[in-house]
Amino acid sequence: MSIDIDKQVAYWRESAEEDWDVGCSLVEQGKTRHGLFFLHLALEKVLKAHVCRATQDLAPKVHSLRRLSELSGLSITEEDADFLAAFDRYDIAGRYPDTLGPAPTKEEAKSRQIKAQEVFTWLIRQL
Repeated sequence: MSIDIDKQVAYWRESAEEDWDVGCSLVEQGKTRHGLFFLHLALEKVLKAHVCRATQDLAPKVHSLRRLSELSGLSITEEDADFLAAFDRYDIAGRYPDTLGPAPTKEEAKSRQIKAQEVFTWLIRQL
C-alpha cells in the first residue's frame, strides 16, 4: 500500500490549525485546562506533519512533543525542546484533570500560550 505523504502532511497541518484556534478560544474564555490541552494537541499534530515528511511514513501514535520533535528531523533549539517536554503536562491534564491539581489561571495559560504560539508558528512555517 502506497502512502500519500502530501495528503498526510496536509491533514495534520489543517487539523493542527483548527485545534490551535479552538485552544486559543478556550483560553480566552478562561477554560484554561481544556485550552492548553487543545494547544498541546495542535503542537502534536503539526509535529506529526513534520514526522510524516521526514520519515515518508505515517505518524506514530505517540503524544510526547519532545519525542515527536526528535523524530521530525528539525533543528529545534534546546530551549524549545525543553518547552515542548514541559508542555506535555497539558496533554495529561486534559485527559486526567483530577491528578494534577487546580487548573492554571487565565494569566498563566495566556503566558504559556504566547510561548506555544512562537513554537507553533515556527513549525507551521517549516512545512
